[in-house]
This record gives sequence, structure tokens and C-alpha cells, in this order.
Amino acid sequence: MSFGKFYLPLLCMLVPLQPVHAQADSTYAEKLGFPRGARVIILHVDDAGMSFDSNKGVEEAMEKGIASSTSVMMPCPWVPGFVHYLKTHPNTDAGLHLTLTSEWKDYRWAPLSGRSRVPGLVDSEGAMWPEVEDVLKHASADEVETEMRAQIERALQMGFKPTHLDSHMGTIFGSTAYIERYIKLGVAYQIPIMFPAGHNTLITQQLRSLPIDPAKIKGIGQMLWNAGLPVLDDLHNLSYNWTLPAGTPPTKENWRKIRSRQYIESFKLLRPGVTMVIMHCTAPTEVFQYISDSGPLREGDLMAMEDPDLRKYIQQEGIIVTTWRELKQRRDRLGK
Repeated sequence: MSFGKFYLPLLCMLVPLQPVHAQADSTYAEKLGFPRGARVIILHVDDAGMSFDSNKGVEEAMEKGIASSTSVMMPCPWVPGFVHYLKTHPNTDAGLHLTLTSEWKDYRWAPLSGRSRVPGLVDSEGAMWPEVEDVLKHASADEVETEMRAQIERALQMGFKPTHLDSHMGTIFGSTAYIERYIKLGVAYQIPIMFPAGHNTLITQQLRSLPIDPAKIKGIGQMLWNAGLPVLDDLHNLSYNWTLPAGTPPTKENWRKIRSRQYIESFKLLRPGVTMVIMHCTAPTEVFQYISDSGPLREGDLMAMEDPDLRKYIQQEGIIVTTWRELKQRRDRLGK
């Protein structure tokens, strides 16, 4: 998952950037040509390519539900299956879930670059480290850049240009050096990156105890904008920690109703601007339980995306659903 543990405190130590003195009510959504005051969301599903069940969940959430975007974990076994799907569904908004960890116990993957090139990314089982802290301890920025570049190049070789880049488990955001390489690759390949640099309301609520300098983050956002890339105003990464209320039977219907209601309540917090909403939609078969115990909440996300009440709420509230592809097209029309 992206920003799964929110390793962002080191952002404040990035290369010095001057604060951006823009109008307080100006948003990147407005700069991109959306109506003034519009709440614009990307309903984004993480973990495509991770498993068969993940692929089916993404496909169903986007075809039958209201999800609008996804990102692919390129080192994982079911990437070819999803890329084949993309070739028959070319309008799918698919980016890269840049993957530097392999967190499950019995279902694991190794870096595309190979152990000889990125030894710091490999654990004793020959797979990527399971925890972000392990990556930070062992992997250099050069190794991280090498692996991120390999994942981008594999996507291009397989025939699709990612609509954006983001970070599995937020690993990239654990190190200023990693972040600099992430930004470098986004600019070099002209692929938008997940880096919220607007009002950051929902992130601030999650990070209020961490010493992040908002002026530095806004400066990075302006740098990305000046490089020709669209920028997020905020990030919604709440759903992975949502649970059923105590005493609620874990039936599919309860997961659907409560998950949908949780999204609706959280969307009441949206402020004007472009917000990326992160979720994990999976259609779990009997096998998924041997990968992870998160199947019910992931299926809950899938059912919420298909829930007519959530769709109705978004329409009634005038919330605009967009994609990373549309953001880049809008940014391109504005020129540098």
C-alpha cells in the first residue's frame, strides 16, 4: 500500500526550497482547469499484479464500480496477467506501485535488478525485505534508483507507459535520498508522481505529530509543476485501518455497508483540490487467505466501489472523479 506507514518526517530535510507564496485558496485542481472550489478525486486501487485475486479485484472495481485508477507491482508474479488485461483495455489508468519490500510470509518476490546489482534490497531468503525499516537500513539510494528504474523499464518493455508512480508501503518516503531519486525519475520520464503538495488536509491529520515543514513540501510541489507534472493537493489514505465496529458480524453485507459508509463519512472531510484516494480492492479466492489475512477488508473496498449509495453520494455532492492520465493531459495543455 502507498504511504502505508507515512514515512515522511525526513521530507523537511530535503534540499532547501523557498516557500511558495500562492493565494491561500488556489489549488492544483484549479490550475489544471477544474472549476474553482471543485473537489476532485482519483479513486485509486493499489497492488495490481500482486496476485490473481488482486487483478480480479482491480478489474471489477474499475469495470463495475467507480474506481478510476490503479498501480502495478512490477516484481510480482501476476504482472503479465494484468498487462495482458491492459492491452485489451487500453484506457485503463495504470501506474507503477514502485515496490521495494516483500511483506508477506509465504508469498514473496525479488527485485527485478537481481541480487548482484542491488544486494541491499535482498534479504536472507533472496526476496525483498519485509519491512520498510530493513530497506532503510540496508539499501543505498543508488540501489533504490536502480530498482525503480528497472521497474519502469519493464513496464515500457511490456508495452504500457505508466500514468503515474507511487510507493508500495511508502518505502520511498523513508529517506530524503530515496525521495530525490523518485522525483528525478518522475521528471526524467515525464511520469507524474504521487507527491501531495497542496493544502494536505487529510495527511496533516495523520501526520500532525511529525515535524514536517509545509513550506518545503509546497516548494517541491512547485518544482514538479514547473517540470511539467501535475501535483496533488491532498492524499486520502485512511481505509486500510478501518475495521468493523465491535460486535458486528463480519458478513460480506456488513463489510459492504459499513465500508461504503466509512468512505462517505471520510469524503465529507474533502477540501477543494485534487485528492488521491488509496484503497485495496481484491476479489479473494480460497487461496488469498494463504497470502494475507487482509482479504475481508480488501473485499470490503471492492464492494464499496460497487455500492450504489457511494456512487450516488459522489454524484449528489458534485465530486469529480478523475484519473492520473487526465491530470497529465491537462498539465500538458498548459505548457511549461
